[in-house]
Parts: sequence; C-alpha cells; structure tokens
Amino acid sequence: MLTIDPIELGNPKAHHYILGAVGPRPICFASTIDKNGVANLAPFSFFNVFSSNPPVAIFSPARSGRTGKQKDTYNNVKEIAEVVINLVNYNMVEQMSLASSPYTPEVDEFTKSGFTPIASETIKPFRVKESPVQMECEVFNVMELGDKGGAGNLIMCKIKKIHIQENILDENNMIDQHKIDLVSRMGGNWYCRSDKNSMFEITKPITSCGIGYDKIPKEILNSEILSANDLGKLGGIEQLPDETQVNEYKLIELSDLFVELEDNQKQLEISLHKKAKVLLKENLLVEAWLTLLAFND
Repeated sequence: MLTIDPIELGNPKAHHYILGAVGPRPICFASTIDKNGVANLAPFSFFNVFSSNPPVAIFSPARSGRTGKQKDTYNNVKEIAEVVINLVNYNMVEQMSLASSPYTPEVDEFTKSGFTPIASETIKPFRVKESPVQMECEVFNVMELGDKGGAGNLIMCKIKKIHIQENILDENNMIDQHKIDLVSRMGGNWYCRSDKNSMFEITKPITSCGIGYDKIPKEILNSEILSANDLGKLGGIEQLPDETQVNEYKLIELSDLFVELEDNQKQLEISLHKKAKVLLKENLLVEAWLTLLAFND
C-alpha cells in the first residue's frame, strides 16, 4: 500500500491524490455578483449540504494553485454576501465546464457559456435558468483555510429559497433521482453521471437494527460464493426465519435441488449459495436466508 504525507508531498501532487480518492463530488455552480453589478458563474466540487434545519450549504473556492490568488467568487461574496447555488445535470455539463475558464473579473460567464440569467427573488445574483435546482443563499460566514496556493475558503450559506424544475418531480412532487440526471466530479478530467446505469438502491436502516455481520453463521461467512456486500445485506435482517419457515420453503421451493444433489453435499451448498446470491440481487432478503439455512436444516 502506498502511504503519503500530503503536507510533505505538497501541491499539486497531493491535490491530485485527494481529488482522485474522494469522489464523486457534487458540483456547486455558484452565481455571484460584484459591487458593480458584474455577474460571475463558476463551478466548485468542494461542496455539500451540512444541515436541513436550518438549511445550510458550504462550498470552497480554493486559491489558485499556480498564482495563489483568490477566485472571483470568493472576492464577490466578500463584497456582496449572497450566492445562488445551481445544481448541474448532464444536459448542461459542457457549458458549465466552459464557464470554469479563467476569464478576467469583468467578463460575464453567463454570456461566455450561453446560460440564461433569471432574477432571484430574495438576493441580487442571478439564477441559471437551465439548472434543475437553484438555491438562493445568504452567506453568513467565510473561513479562510490558508494563504498559499490550493488553500480553500469555506463559504457557509443559509439557503433561503429553492427553485425546482417541475419536469424532475415525481407523482408525489418530490425530486425523482432518475429524472434529475445530476453530474459530479471525479479526479482529473473525469465526471460521473447519476443515471439508471450508475445508481442503485439500498434501504436505509432508519429505525430497524439488523442482526449484524457477527451473527451470521460461520459456514455462510466463509462462503466461496457470497461477497462482502452480500454478507452485509444478510446482516441487515432483523430476525432470522424460524425452523418451520425454513422447512416449508425447502419443501416448496428447493426440493428439486435437494433431490438432484442429494449425494453431493458440497455441490448442493454451492448451488444454494449461488441461488441466495441471485435472491439478494433481487432484494429478496428473507428468501435468501431461507435458502441458506435450508442446507443445515
């Protein structure tokens, strides 16, 4: 394993390691305005939300790694403590990348990147019409993390208004994760697209407590077929099926397999583990456990 000291290594190499390791990162497409009314648009991937009550987002425009100078976004929020955080989807990613060009402060990135500015309701900076979600924010704190190239500046924002395009909502008026089609940053020139090919669903154990990894029988833990993710999913069951349930399932669903491999117990175990793996992929957790427990029943 390669072990590095990022301070000792220094920028820009440490910067590349950090960005290559921590991802995908959501993108804050920040719209700000200076004291003379000149608009600015710039994307930042050091960004996330950190509270919902009160609603707070934080992003970090870092000093230039080459010159050590602050970004226009930082200078603008120091003058006008307001920002619109526009979320970025796949349809606008190339224009967003264009807006990240090192234009001089007097240049309007809305014009250069072809985006449409629309007035905000509570603050001065413009929203990006093409963005699926636009958050009007008031900056309440700016924390400088250093004075050298690559040093970040945490811009802490209270979200005052959220505007959401209706075409990304589901039947319950909530944001449909398949429709929003967000993009995020990886290392180097790489991005990630949050579409149906890259997303998967895991039920969050908000109120339930699974039996845990440590309560899974050793012969299942030592499976040649089941992966660590499979075992983690198995550990999420709240209570194991009882003997009666196992016997009924074995008789109805597994009898042919047991008859076929009656004289080859090793192959029977492997076949049952393969079947359980398929069931887990289909999120049939109880059925997977019934299949696995049937072997030793």
